Formats: sequence, C-alpha cells, structure tokens
Amino acid sequence: MKSYFNRRGFLKKTSLAAIATTLGSEIVFADKLPRRYLPIALGEKDALKGKNSDMIVQGDKPWNVESPINLLDDRITPVEKMFIRNNGLIPEEVDIKSWTLTIDGESVTAPKTYSLDELKKKFKHYTYQLTLECGGNGRSGYYPAASGNQWGQGAVHCAEWTGVRLKDILKDVGIKNDAVYIGYHGKDLHLSKDPKKEAISRGVPMTKAMEDETIIAWQLNGKDIPEFHGYPLRLVIGGWPASVSGKWLSRISVRNKIHDGAKMEGHSYKMPKNPVPPGTEIPTTDEYFRIIESMPVKSIITFPKTGAVITSTENLPLRGHAWAGDKSVKKVEVSIDFGATWQNCKLEAPVNRLAWQHWNTDIKFPVKGYYEIWVKATDDAGVTQPMVIPSWNPGGYLNNACERIAVKVS
Repeated sequence: MKSYFNRRGFLKKTSLAAIATTLGSEIVFADKLPRRYLPIALGEKDALKGKNSDMIVQGDKPWNVESPINLLDDRITPVEKMFIRNNGLIPEEVDIKSWTLTIDGESVTAPKTYSLDELKKKFKHYTYQLTLECGGNGRSGYYPAASGNQWGQGAVHCAEWTGVRLKDILKDVGIKNDAVYIGYHGKDLHLSKDPKKEAISRGVPMTKAMEDETIIAWQLNGKDIPEFHGYPLRLVIGGWPASVSGKWLSRISVRNKIHDGAKMEGHSYKMPKNPVPPGTEIPTTDEYFRIIESMPVKSIITFPKTGAVITSTENLPLRGHAWAGDKSVKKVEVSIDFGATWQNCKLEAPVNRLAWQHWNTDIKFPVKGYYEIWVKATDDAGVTQPMVIPSWNPGGYLNNACERIAVKVS
C-alpha cells in the first residue's frame, strides 16, 4: 500500500515521545505540531487497508474514496474496489457482543431492542445484489463547481449484501397507521466529536422501507462488513442515494413525519423543484427543493480503459453496467461518431431487482484515427440518459450524462 494513503489524523493518548519511538526518529519542530495532530506517517485509521492501490482519495476527514471506472469491471464489486463515502468518523470502539439495534419513534407501538444474535436467529436471511451510488456521483462535471467532493463517475458499486428484511423487523415491533417515514441513527462520530451531534441521520418513506430489498445487513460479499463500510450492521437500500444506507447502524426511528435528522436539512441530497441558472443561490426551503429519491438512469464503460490503443484489424470488445434507480434498464447503446448514430448492445436482465445490469458489444472502426466511444442507457419508462450534463444544481447531484472513453486506432 502506498504511503500516500496513510493520511493525517488525530492524536489520542499517544505522546510525542512515543510517536518519535514509532517513527525511529525525533520529530523536528515537534513544538510546532498542532495540538491533537498526527504526522502523516501515522494516520488515525488506515482507510485504504485492503483497497486497490489505484483508488482515488477525494478527502480524508471524513474519508471519501473513489473507484476509477475501469476498476468497476467486476459483475459483483469486490470490497477492494468499492467507493467510500463517510460523513463522520468511524466508531472508535465496536463491541459486537453488546451491539444492539433499537426500533423506536412516534409511530411504533412500543420501542424494541434486538441484539445482533437475536436479529440473526429470529428473522429469515436474504441476500441481494444492490446498486449503491452517491447522490453526488459525477459532481465534478458541473460548472461552476457545486459544493462537495468533486467525484468523477466512480462513486458507485453493486455488491452482495446479506441480512434480514427491515419490514420483517418492523412487523415484529408493531407500526402505527400514522407511520410515513423512517430515519436511521448510527454510531459514527460527528467531525467535531461532539457526542450530541450526529454526522448523518437520513431516511426514506415507509413505502421504500417496506420493500423486500431493504435490508439490515451484517455481511458484504459473504463476509463481515468491513469497518469503513459500516461494520457490524448497516441499513442497505438500493436504487436511492447511498446516503440513505446508514452505516454502523444502532437505531431506526419510525416517524409520523418526514425524518428531520442530520443531512436532511438545507439542500443536502435535494434538487431544485425548477431549473435554476448555474451558480444561482436559492432559499433552502421545501418550497424550492425536493428530496432526492430514485436515482436516474445511467451507464458506464468498464472495459477497455480510456486511452486504449488497438490496430485497425481488430474488433474492440466493450462492456460495462447500467442501472436506473427503482426502475430497470431496457436498452443500452454505444456511439463512435459523437452521437450521430447508435449501435444496440447485448443487455442482461438484473440478477434481482435494484442490481445493476451488464451489457457488452463489439465495435469495428472504419479507419485509423482517434475515436470517442459514448454509451447511453434507456430505462423501462422510456427515459434516456442526456448526452450533455444535466441542469446545474447547488449540490451537484444526479449527473447522469453519457459516459465516454477515448480510443486510438492505429
């Protein structure tokens, strides 16, 4: 692992003398080291332990790490290639023996708490492949720049999650007729480390919470969920912004109103109800914004990597994935003439609802030279990806413009 990934963090009980011993050298200008600040050689947590060395670090406080598109070629995304989007700091201690999940809120008949062992024994287990995409995936394409991490197109993955259906748990607890929303609560720490503040606490309407594929998971690709992906328990909701899939899950509140937790306010994970000129500041109220729900139709080319060079006698095999939030994809097409004409691709059905779909085709180029290969998907409602970046918005959300790669034919 490259030393670049051991980024700055905070001191706990470790003294400067102990750090110097660990480094094998005195720290020059140690008296100038900011309080509670670590040398970069000793990160608080090694976020990218077990991650592919080509992952792109967008930020380290909190950790936000992107997958280059070519790393997403697997049908089921392996952990080492999964993007990380954290809003706070991971829990400093995790004791699975004492870890519990509490269901409470205005709209439960009575709060109830389950241990991890009880969850696993009491309810039937399910495994689904689920597409999770950051609402800001593609944010770097907007101009002027929108606030937040400047993601390329790699803040997406489709992995295999195992757990129990949330609706089975809610049925066991008992839900009142006035329930309209759920909100999750995790044990991740606010960046300020103020225990009274939550880093993130988002939710979904009851209709989404009660879907078969909405699960409380403890396994990712057949193993315990890794630390940076929510160990030991995570709410997983496919097809909507990945921010609704709460990590380090300890509580779910069943609400009689739209959940009002952290990152449900302002324009966080919200879109303007009407188009606005780029760079416009608009009031962050419900009158002007709507909460993002189902993600838009989208596709990527995972092979070959952009910049590929082939000979004029070769056919070029292309492949990738496509997804469409709560919907399914009905067609994927590619173009080598900047969208003047399009060629249909072979498209597979999803393994299960809310899993991405795999597509492939072969391309023959007419003459030598530089080409761009564009891809676009169409969902089962007939909505097609735009060829240009969608309307600007303050949060830089929902950029589902056609993906493209460069190819040289020699």
